[in-house]
Amino acid sequence: MKEIYIVLTHTGTALSRIIKTFTKDEFTHSSISLDENLKEMYSFGRLNPYNPFVGGFVHEAIDSGTFKRFYKTQTKVYALQVSDFQYEVIENTIRQIEMEKENYTFNRLGLFAVGFHRKIRKEHSFYCAEFVKYILEKAGIETNLPELIKPEDFKKIEGLQEIYKGLLRKYASPKVNVAELIRHNLLMYKKKEGVV
Repeated sequence: MKEIYIVLTHTGTALSRIIKTFTKDEFTHSSISLDENLKEMYSFGRLNPYNPFVGGFVHEAIDSGTFKRFYKTQTKVYALQVSDFQYEVIENTIRQIEMEKENYTFNRLGLFAVGFHRKIRKEHSFYCAEFVKYILEKAGIETNLPELIKPEDFKKIEGLQEIYKGLLRKYASPKVNVAELIRHNLLMYKKKEGVV
């Protein structure tokens, strides 16, 4: 078994505030990550942190791009256990889209249609939540997600475990590094005993 991470965010950009006005949801963007440190998150969003009108497939990181510019971004990070096979399918699907990213567009119309409870779907075109849902479904993960998908809907996936809530820039992997913990405890013991 492996873990993947679903990251819900609200940057506070003008576009995200408009979306929030219509949806009344806490979070307005979703990403998927394959590593617990969120070194690389994948989604469909703005390609340039300063231009909300040009979007597509994006690599996101806590300390660069849009999330660096909007450093007050709020987040909830969820872990989901998947089989090794599902993880491999997810990884391969993301890589395939990445290799063909010029053929994909940002589904701007679909994004705005959600605010009016309408679905507009175009081939090779996603907004963030559509992309994450597509990746999960491609791997055969049972999600029971609605057709008209919003970032908040991912909270309903069975087996999802919330591991962090707060400022995205303050996120640190919640897993304990055992070797580091042993070293720390040994050092503290030595100090207490006057060895160091």
